[in-house]
Amino acid sequence: MAPKRPEAESPSPTNGSVRKRTAAPPPPPPRRYRSLAEIMRTAKAAPPVTGDYYSDVRCEQCRSGDCDDELLLCDRCEKGYHLFCLRPIVVRVPTGPWLCPSCARERPFRRFPLMQKKIIDFFRIQRCSIAAAEEKCGISQDTRKRRRRSMPLIMHKKRRRILPFTPNENPAQRLQQMGSLATALTALKMEFSNELTYMRGMASRSANQAILEKGGMQVLPREDKETLELCRAMCKRGECPPLVVVYDSLEGFTVQADGHIKDMTFITEYTGDVDYLVNREHDDCDSMMTLLSATNPSNSLVICPDKRGNIARFINGINNHNHHYRQARWHLLVEY
Repeated sequence: MAPKRPEAESPSPTNGSVRKRTAAPPPPPPRRYRSLAEIMRTAKAAPPVTGDYYSDVRCEQCRSGDCDDELLLCDRCEKGYHLFCLRPIVVRVPTGPWLCPSCARERPFRRFPLMQKKIIDFFRIQRCSIAAAEEKCGISQDTRKRRRRSMPLIMHKKRRRILPFTPNENPAQRLQQMGSLATALTALKMEFSNELTYMRGMASRSANQAILEKGGMQVLPREDKETLELCRAMCKRGECPPLVVVYDSLEGFTVQADGHIKDMTFITEYTGDVDYLVNREHDDCDSMMTLLSATNPSNSLVICPDKRGNIARFINGINNHNHHYRQARWHLLVEY
């Protein structure tokens, strides 16, 4: 028989006591999981879901169970709502998950930081000389004055001209306005774009031709073109129209006027990805806008602001208090 080995001793600590090493506890026995076949054998069969399962569902708005093919069920509370009873009206049944207005009321979204550098980077604002911008604006106003003087004294009909928007003079308030738009775009995972974008796999730039427009394309007068160019230059400098994007529990992100806006004032251009209408006939996007209505329907184009766009994405279809936003092709004007 081999002699018994003495237990190993750890080095003596500073107080002179001796500690003995103890063996580690044995590992627990492996946990046994039931197989899927065993679970299926012991599980009780669920009753089949038939048309009678939802026969007692009523619309929470009109309390009617008619038109069940247009009745939406909330994926959280399973309450029903008619497509035409919702505000805004839902055009078609959504393909993905849908929440009713009550469940979607507390929609979490992150506020965009109101930091000037982040705002400048997000909107790609160009740092230009203020003096040069004022000089250009002054030249445009002088040209208009000379043009007015040269007009004949007798006019048969006065044409309504497009006016440029007046940005807020307070830089802090402009920062709030742009921050609200950046918050809405970020919440919808959109990229800011003030131009029409032609992506691969969609309509090309060559497909957008005025000659294809059914009935012809309206041409902007020279004065309106100057107004359009002036508004574009102001947007590039970070001088945005007096609008703020707010969140509504029923309508989502909407737009409110943040200052006085005159009649026939240019607000913004409708921007987004350009695609053929035939490719978007079954699209769930509720903010598409016609860009080109061609004689041949296969050549018709639409603007889809689901991935790229600007504040026009949130103005579409909104009757905002006393300001009625009219879609003039892809230009948005305020009309009383």
